[in-house]
Order: sequence, then C-alpha cells, then structure tokens
Amino acid sequence: MKALIQLALIAAVVVVLLRMTTARGARTQAIRRLGMFAFAAFAVYSIIFPSVWVGLARAVGVGRGTDLVLYILVIAFLGYMMSTHLRFREMDVRFTRLSRRIA
Repeated sequence: MKALIQLALIAAVVVVLLRMTTARGARTQAIRRLGMFAFAAFAVYSIIFPSVWVGLARAVGVGRGTDLVLYILVIAFLGYMMSTHLRFREMDVRFTRLSRRIA
C-alpha cells in the first residue's frame, strides 16, 4: 500500500512540472484560481473536521494525517516555485526586449 502513495506523489510532481513548463496564458491562470478556491474550501473543511486527514492518509497508505498534509504541501510548494520561476523568466525576457528597443 505504501508504494501506491509513493507512485501517486511522484505522478503528482511530474504533472505539476509538466503543467507549469508547458502551459501559459489565461487558461492556466483560471486553473490556478480554481485550484486555490478548492484548496481554501478543503482547508476550511479540514479545520472543522480534522479527522478527515487521518481517514485520507489511511486510505492512501500513509501512516498519519500530518504526513499526508506534508506531502501535499511539498507538491503545492513545488508548483508555486515552478510558477514563480516561469513568471520571473517571462518578465526577464520582456525587460530585455524592452531595453533593446529603447537602446
């Protein structure tokens, strides 16, 4: 059962990396906003009913709910990091083009 969660986490990391490196534009921004809304709704639900994490953790083969939260936060942080990196890289390209036009 432990291998199932490991495969799922690795797949999630790969999906985040692929999504962040291939997609840009309004659709990606809309997906991010929907993801943030879903995250906020689930966060409120899990605050009200904290045992939901224990049940989810056991269902996917993780020992404790806090470990599952940590794994999910690592994936979310990776997505945020990739998104920020791509945004800054895009700004660098824009500034370089702008400065070349001005010069």
